[in-house]
Amino acid sequence: MNNNIHRLEKEKLINQKGVAIWFTGLSGSGKTTIGVALEKELYTRGLLTQLLDGDIIREGINRNLGFSDEDRKENIRRIAEVTKLFVNCGVVTMCCFVSPTEEIRNVAKTIIGEKDFIEVFVNTSLEICEQRDVKGLYAKARRGEIKDFTGIGAPYEIPLHPFIEIKTNEMNVDECVKMIIEKIISRIK
Repeated sequence: MNNNIHRLEKEKLINQKGVAIWFTGLSGSGKTTIGVALEKELYTRGLLTQLLDGDIIREGINRNLGFSDEDRKENIRRIAEVTKLFVNCGVVTMCCFVSPTEEIRNVAKTIIGEKDFIEVFVNTSLEICEQRDVKGLYAKARRGEIKDFTGIGAPYEIPLHPFIEIKTNEMNVDECVKMIIEKIISRIK
């Protein structure tokens, strides 16, 4: 007999619905910057959130993974499983990951559940991402120091049907957050 507390009871307790907001885009596109700003806005509205991003995850539960195709798939699989746990507790979970292929994003969507998965494509050109390159990753990839870097040595597949597309060369962070809030708030409250 399963005596676990049901998801609906948890959502009722905290007066919100759990969803995964999955930000995808090239490194340097602004995924985490927008995710952090969105988390702050949702917090001011009294919502419980959790932000997951590539740097944090690869320092912890996925530190044993590299950037091969198999490791990228396992990275996203683990992230999706963790996200599903948060979502099942009613937490609005922002996931900021390159997740470069449609196949990888579909794995995440399948694990989390299609009705709980909100894909946000942070559409920023490779040129702008390279200009931003705060970590120097594109420069290293161009010099051949990083193999299979997405956008340089490995492809990035543009999402076929994102729920939201953000063009960071046309909008500032506040405008991006406002657009996301307008499109998702009814799915959370």
